[in-house]
Amino acid sequence: MTITGYSDRINHALAFAAKHHDQQVRKGLRLPYHTQPANVAIILTRYGCDEETVAAGILLEVVEDSLRLGAARGDPLLGRVADKFGGEVLDIILSVSERRTDNEGVEMSPEERRDDRLERLAVADDRGRWVCAADLLHTTANLIADVRRTDYPESVWERFHAGQEGTIAGFRTTYERLREVGFGAPVMAELGSVVAELATV
Repeated sequence: MTITGYSDRINHALAFAAKHHDQQVRKGLRLPYHTQPANVAIILTRYGCDEETVAAGILLEVVEDSLRLGAARGDPLLGRVADKFGGEVLDIILSVSERRTDNEGVEMSPEERRDDRLERLAVADDRGRWVCAADLLHTTANLIADVRRTDYPESVWERFHAGQEGTIAGFRTTYERLREVGFGAPVMAELGSVVAELATV
C-alpha cells in the first residue's frame, strides 16, 4: 500500500491553525489546543473527505474564534482564510459555525445562537455537515477520555457553562439534527455510539 502525506494545502492549513491557537490550551487542561484541528483532520481524512472539507475542519475553530469576537464577512482574518485556502473552504466553515449575530446584525443569546446553528444545518451541504460531525466526534471523544482519566469528573463538567446534563443534551441534539436533515454519512454510526457513551460516563 502506498502511503501519502497531506497535501501542501492541508499542511498549510494545519500550520495556519497552529499559529492562530499558539499559547491556547484546552479548557481546564494544559494540553495545547492546536491538537484539535489535527484530530479533526485525521477523522475527515480517515473517512475519505475531499481536500476542501479537510481544510475547513482544520480551520473551523480559527473562524469561530473570530465570529465569537463579532467578526463579519469583511473581517481581515476571514479574508485571509478565503485568500489562502479558497472562498469555498470559508463558505463550508461559515455554513456550520456558530454565529454571534443574526442576518440583521443583532446579537443573539446563547440559546438563539445554538438554535440558529441547528437550523442552518438543514441548508448546509454535506461537506459542512461532515465538518460539524467530525468536530463533534472529536469533542465528545475527548470529553469521555477526560472524565474517565480523573477521580473528580465534576471538575471536567465545570468547564462547560451548560453543566453535565446540558452539555450532554446539546451534543445529542446536534447529532439528532444531523440525522433529521438526512446526513447519513458513515461517520454518523461512530458519532452516535460516542454520543450515547457520553451519557454513561
